[in-house]
Amino acid sequence: MVRSLWTAATGMIAQQTNVDTIANNLANVNTVGYKTKVNEFKSLLYQNLQTKTTSSDGTPKPSSAQVGLGVRNASIDSIFKQGAPQAVQSDTAFAIDGDGFFAVRGGDGERKYTRNGNFVWALAGANRIELTNSDGLPVLSETGQPIRLPNNYIASRVTVTGDGTICYPDENNNPQSLGIRIGLYQFNNPSGLDKEGDSLYTVTNASGPALNEATNANISPSKVLQGYLEASNVQVVDEMVNLIVAQRAYEMNSKAITASDEMLQQANALRR
Repeated sequence: MVRSLWTAATGMIAQQTNVDTIANNLANVNTVGYKTKVNEFKSLLYQNLQTKTTSSDGTPKPSSAQVGLGVRNASIDSIFKQGAPQAVQSDTAFAIDGDGFFAVRGGDGERKYTRNGNFVWALAGANRIELTNSDGLPVLSETGQPIRLPNNYIASRVTVTGDGTICYPDENNNPQSLGIRIGLYQFNNPSGLDKEGDSLYTVTNASGPALNEATNANISPSKVLQGYLEASNVQVVDEMVNLIVAQRAYEMNSKAITASDEMLQQANALRR
């Protein structure tokens, strides 16, 4: 009886985490570059009530009797499905068509990765302008260096080609390459990236090292779309259905606890 109480309790705890994950997905439905998170569950240990044995006449019993002790959250995985590109009125908005990530230099000096291409040109001192994200973190080039241009360049005239090459028009208004490319990086297992918030990810042993698209010929290159931002890949309808399912599962586990409590009350009443 007590076992059933604890088993149902693990179900309620797991479903609460599931609801928290779904709520986070819905809260980020308009976050640029956000990727849907999905809960994965696994069962806990099983208790043997009867082992595999034989009957009195020597006939082997086909199976044992085991009872499960509940459930727990195994992982919360990110679904890196491409979000829809949305046109915006900004020359420094970039969407990635492919599996690549932009790289930025974090406040701690470490490299971070993101699918959020909502960038701006900011003053960087020494008569230069620098491409940064909305938090002021420098966007890195294919060589891992901040992207900086002379401050006499008009930011609205800077264009970026599909492979990330930064161009500026000459005296004839023809875009010319400046020899700088926006860095694009891929991972063997993007789901293994560590999520830091602010749409930033960091490398882990599970994700594998960052693969530079400019120097790795074994991966399919991504395409940079200027004037677009990648929308969240959250499907609101699917999340609402998942929320209903999680609520019902939570409710059923709650009823199991109530039923166990009533059975314990009846067992205690037998002594009276």
